[in-house]
Amino acid sequence: MMDNMISDDYNKEINKEMESARWRLLVMLFALAVSLFVSMIANAQTPAQWKALKSDVVFYVANDLGRNGYYEQKKIAELMGVMGETVGPECVVAAGDIHHFNGVASVNDPLWITNYENIYSHPELMIDWWPVLGNHEYRGNTQAVIDYHGISRRWMMTQRYYTKVIEDKGTTIRLVFIDTTPMIEKYRKDNEVYPDAALQDVKAQTEWIDSVLASAHEDWVLIIGHHPVYAQTSKSDTERRDMQATLLPLIRKHRNVDMYVCGHIHNFQHIRMQGDDTDYVVNSSASLARNVKATEGTVFCSPEPGFSIVSANKQTLNLYMIDANGNVLHTVSRNK
Repeated sequence: MMDNMISDDYNKEINKEMESARWRLLVMLFALAVSLFVSMIANAQTPAQWKALKSDVVFYVANDLGRNGYYEQKKIAELMGVMGETVGPECVVAAGDIHHFNGVASVNDPLWITNYENIYSHPELMIDWWPVLGNHEYRGNTQAVIDYHGISRRWMMTQRYYTKVIEDKGTTIRLVFIDTTPMIEKYRKDNEVYPDAALQDVKAQTEWIDSVLASAHEDWVLIIGHHPVYAQTSKSDTERRDMQATLLPLIRKHRNVDMYVCGHIHNFQHIRMQGDDTDYVVNSSASLARNVKATEGTVFCSPEPGFSIVSANKQTLNLYMIDANGNVLHTVSRNK
């Protein structure tokens, strides 16, 4: 009998301790949840803050997209749409690799739906898209990427390289869209994987770039390509050496290129080289991003996925690097 009473008292004490522990745990979890919520509110960007990114001319830069909505692709696509309600982009500049991994086979390839149409479906993204070819497009049918202009009203690409001037409220920006894969020897040599690369006339393209830059007198001039001229990356050094040999002499000759904007490396990088007035920008992947570290000329780098917003008036050109939560990670600024 006495043993039973002791056992009951012991069990009651244990139950009290367990109940007390549960309450302490609940209080701690509640406090943690409140702390996280407050932190999220403090760090979150709002439409009111996004308004500060607007200017006379606004457009998006996105690249390395095609992951069928996986990783961060759909989240970033929705963010682009939501932010578009506030900043009002005039177009989307798509700096290559819209389709991983082997490009598209035709204009009817299902990847057009799963990588593009069904992902970038927000009403604010029903605007002109101005793409360039990336190395992954060159693994497939590059002509189909150009011909998709006849299928989609918003797909504005009609040539492998071309130029466009955006003008609004008296501000002008010339965009020079180039085809970088044929400029790199390793792609030209690999006829099996990149069958179209060696078929392109690189000399004709560089002569065209030369002529466009020679006559460019807009407020701002940006070259858009897929491969970087300068970047920290584990990819072959020959890529950048070939880009420096082919494109860099033209940039240095004309000295009117404000930014060279590219993708390919799947992270954000802003590089300024001594003696070179051009800002070299690597725009991060709009889906799966990679690690990065500083290298020669690095002003800023980040492994976050995201996209960029370019915003300009006649006096100031800004490129805002945006993460997947709508935060401005870094601003590349140029002033007259």
